[in-house]
Amino acid sequence: MRETILEERDGAVVVLTMNRPRQRNAFNRQMWHELRDALRDAQEDPGVHAVVVTGTAGAFSAGQDLSEMTGADDPGFGAFMDRLCAFDKPLLAAVNGVGVGIGLTLLLHCDVVYIAEGARLRPPFVALGVVPEAASSYLLPATIGWQRAAEVLLTADWIDARRAVELGLASRLCTPDELLPAVRAVAARIALQPQQAVQQTKRLLMATRGREDRAFAERVGSVENLEAIAAFFEKRAPDFSKP
Repeated sequence: MRETILEERDGAVVVLTMNRPRQRNAFNRQMWHELRDALRDAQEDPGVHAVVVTGTAGAFSAGQDLSEMTGADDPGFGAFMDRLCAFDKPLLAAVNGVGVGIGLTLLLHCDVVYIAEGARLRPPFVALGVVPEAASSYLLPATIGWQRAAEVLLTADWIDARRAVELGLASRLCTPDELLPAVRAVAARIALQPQQAVQQTKRLLMATRGREDRAFAERVGSVENLEAIAAFFEKRAPDFSKP
C-alpha cells in the first residue's frame, strides 16, 4: 500500500491524491516513486480510462522537498518525469491549493486543469538558483505565450487562481467544494469516449514536447542553489554576490 499517494477507483476513473499534508504535499523520494508507480499502474490497466491528480489538506503540492534538494543526486524526479512524459491516457488536475515548482509544472502535462478559489501557483526556479524543470521552458510559452511565460519564470512571483485561469494555466475556476466533483465529472465523460481514439489523440498532442533535464541537473547543487536553500531554512535573504 502506498503512503504518499492515495488511490480511489470510480469505474474507469482513478483519483490519485498526493498525501504529505504536514509538508503541503511536497515531493520527497518516496512520493516521486509512488506517483510514478501509480501512473504506471494506471497506464497498464486497460480498465483505467482517465486519471485525476489532486492533493490533501488544502494544498496541491509545495514542490520538491528542499531537505532532499542539496546535491546533484536525483531523488526520483527523473524517473517520475520519464513516466509522466510517456503517460498517454487523459490526465486531469484538481488544484485545490498551493502549487509550487512541480506543483505548477505538472499542470503543463495535464489535459484538463481546474483550480479552486484561493489556490496559488509559483515557479520558484530562478529564486532557487536553478532553471525551469519538467519541460516548462517549452510548455509554458506554448501554453500562455512567450512574454507572459518570461514574466512568470523570471520574476518567480505568485499567481492567484483567477490569474491562472486568465493566463490559461487552468481552464475553470471553482469553489473549493465544487472543484473535485467538477473534475471527476469531466474525467467520467472522457472515460466514455472511444479509448483508442482518445489515446492516439493524446499521443499527437504530446509529440513535440521537449525536456530541459540536463540543465536542471547541472543547476541542482550549484553554489546559487545551495545558497538559496540555506537561506530558506535559515529564514534570511539569500546572498548571490559570492562566486
